Amino acid sequence: MSIKNQKIMNDVHSVMRLGHYSIHTERSYCDWIKRFIHFHGMKSRNDLQGGEPKIEQFLTHLAVNGNVSPSTQNQAMNALVFLYKKVLKHSLDGSIDAVRARKKQNIPVVLTKDEVVSLIALLKGTPQLVVKLLYGSGLRMNEGIRLRVHDIEYDLKEIVVRSGKGDKDRVTTKAAAKKAGIDKRVSSHTFRHSFATHLLQRGTDIRTIQALLGHADISTTMIYTHVLRQRGHGVTSPLDDLDL
Repeated sequence: MSIKNQKIMNDVHSVMRLGHYSIHTERSYCDWIKRFIHFHGMKSRNDLQGGEPKIEQFLTHLAVNGNVSPSTQNQAMNALVFLYKKVLKHSLDGSIDAVRARKKQNIPVVLTKDEVVSLIALLKGTPQLVVKLLYGSGLRMNEGIRLRVHDIEYDLKEIVVRSGKGDKDRVTTKAAAKKAGIDKRVSSHTFRHSFATHLLQRGTDIRTIQALLGHADISTTMIYTHVLRQRGHGVTSPLDDLDL
């Protein structure tokens, strides 16, 4: 990257720090902006002029050649709009009619209750405590790590999640997989998925689960109903009600 483009990136960092953006958002936006500059072979700030068609070309490239998801394409779009409006102070009055990325319906990996028990038993100390929080309360990994003692309401049996995703507060109640013989791709988020799915199996209302997980849109939470249907647990068989 040229010295002039490096100056642009320094400006991006400065504006994001002043705006109190999270470090994750800062890293993501900076990565997209660098990719945008590299894609167009830009050498100076003047090359950024006429942003709309250049943004459109880049987003179309991501959808057609990069095969990215809609959320990834939207993230790239947000980063570039931020660059032009907040950093360069350029208005984007023209249309940006890029080819839209196609949405993929990915069913999350979910553990059975027995698999959760076997995994937790193989963990010790802090890792075990964090996993218990992820599965027991549906926390995200960064929320579990940032949790403080005064965020726990012992009398009410609640955990206050402060500054979660979207900077919102809410209230909610790894190598070990191989050792346990679990043939699934287990990550920290798997325990959050399992938390939601097991609540749904127990008959918890989908709106309640949405609030516990901190989802802004109910459609995000509805993915767990697909998990149950995929695994044959969406509807109880009438045979199970017979005393045979």
